[in-house]
Amino acid sequence: MSKQFKTPAVLSIGRIYCDLIFTGLESLPQPGREVFAGNVKIVAGGGAFISAAHFAHVGRMAALVARLGTDSLSQGISADLSTAGIDLRFLEITADAGPQVTVASVIGNDRAFLTHRAGPARPSTLDEALLWCDAKHLHIAEYATLHEIPDLVRTAKAAGLTVSLDPSWDEALIYSADLLKSCEGIDIFLPNSDEAQAITDESDARKALDILSEHFPVIALKTGADGAWLRSGNTEIHVPASKVDVVDTTGAGDAFNAGFIDFWLNGRSLRECLAAGVRSGSLAVQAAGGASILQG
Repeated sequence: MSKQFKTPAVLSIGRIYCDLIFTGLESLPQPGREVFAGNVKIVAGGGAFISAAHFAHVGRMAALVARLGTDSLSQGISADLSTAGIDLRFLEITADAGPQVTVASVIGNDRAFLTHRAGPARPSTLDEALLWCDAKHLHIAEYATLHEIPDLVRTAKAAGLTVSLDPSWDEALIYSADLLKSCEGIDIFLPNSDEAQAITDESDARKALDILSEHFPVIALKTGADGAWLRSGNTEIHVPASKVDVVDTTGAGDAFNAGFIDFWLNGRSLRECLAAGVRSGSLAVQAAGGASILQG
């Protein structure tokens, strides 16, 4: 890594996916019928990678703590990983980690996903990563990873790390009654509106924010084109999003996470953190694939 990155470093943990992103669609296919996309792009995906790439983009040292398969799809995205400026010392390459694939269908400003996971989420490098002297923060890119590694927050805290979590939508887990209990100890909670409402069983996102504020010191609620809201104790902040040309919203939330956490680690004000997150999220939506715009 020739670029000089600022520390403390962030560990970004989660699954890596080969994202097949179809854009230029007018509708989703119906059973027995076929639709054609105007464009398709194959890129590395998954919240852990996308956030790590955006950390690197803003000059923050970030290491990917993940597993990568040896199959052709997994190896086909290895170039994306190595050119993003991410530290890959904790990347485990093993046959049972792939293929992991997400098909993203983008219609206007919305998208739908079809995903396949492979193997366990826990990398063999995890214990070594948590003891890395340069790291002071662990970002968990999806609740599914925490669900599979239930001691993750406790172990990270014991190692002196602060911890953030993006719950990331998972139909099988997002409604879990024990989700909030499993998240005890997390410093920054980073849901979008749909996730916050599902977790709290509350139809209004602002009321969901009230409930979540009882469980987390800092909640940054991502609300798409409306920007984002923050709640920390009695402090509530809203930062609107600037208007940009939206190509694909895949990974925008993960980019937001990196912008927010980078400023938070720098000790900036919560308003500045929220604004940095919104800027990073707005950057990501201007190309297909959450980190593609960073590569030119």
